[in-house]
Amino acid sequence: MTTTVAKDAMRKGDKTVIAEGTRMIPLFIMGKRYYVPETLTIQKAMEYAGYQFIRSCGCRGGICGACATVYRLEGDYKLYSGLACQTVVQPNMYLVQIPFFPANKVAYDIEKLPYDVTAIQTVYPETFRCVQCNACTKVCPMDLQVMDYMAAAIRGDIKEVAELSRSCIMCGLCTSRCPGETNQYNLAELCRRLYGRYGQKKSQQVAKRVEEIKAGKYDPMIKELQSLPLDELKKRYEEREWEPVISEGWQPKETKYL
Repeated sequence: MTTTVAKDAMRKGDKTVIAEGTRMIPLFIMGKRYYVPETLTIQKAMEYAGYQFIRSCGCRGGICGACATVYRLEGDYKLYSGLACQTVVQPNMYLVQIPFFPANKVAYDIEKLPYDVTAIQTVYPETFRCVQCNACTKVCPMDLQVMDYMAAAIRGDIKEVAELSRSCIMCGLCTSRCPGETNQYNLAELCRRLYGRYGQKKSQQVAKRVEEIKAGKYDPMIKELQSLPLDELKKRYEEREWEPVISEGWQPKETKYL
């Protein structure tokens, strides 16, 4: 037998069930205690407890960074962090959500910025307050070497910053723990944009695909997909061709579906 989670406590379309006999554990959300199944992630546990996510639910796949969470465990002085959609609950976990961290975000024209350290000095001068304490690396849920790319930024190595921060999900947890009040994730975004605009080799495959899209090559396929019933769309999604690892000389194959 199973016990279905209350419909109004779960997101639309979710069919999560809890097996009979699953242990219920105490959890503190915003200071209030709830009992939830031990098998759930923080996000699903909050929904089980009755919280409804109007925002900060994000992609639910550990990609977007919208569900950053800070928590402590009973009897442990350490402050832990993670993504609510990925982190499984533990007994007597005290947690709070950080849907948005108010870090400095500057508007700039990428075309008017130089491809060197001057761009960093102009847009995010607080970068040079970094004391290399490594708190940002320790808190990163993606295990990025944040302190290393901050050091690269101070050296003016924009390419290194872009490569080391490629998997950043912009959750803001690094900035929340920074004693120098620097702005790691927005700085990294700036460097990725600069590298993409000025330093990275242009992809011939992307240019070719853009021209194909402009020419309407895929319009019939899109119209076909829009006319399909939901079950057929799901079937095609499950049977789709996965992209291979891109290597030198690789050429895309013509496929039936998008």
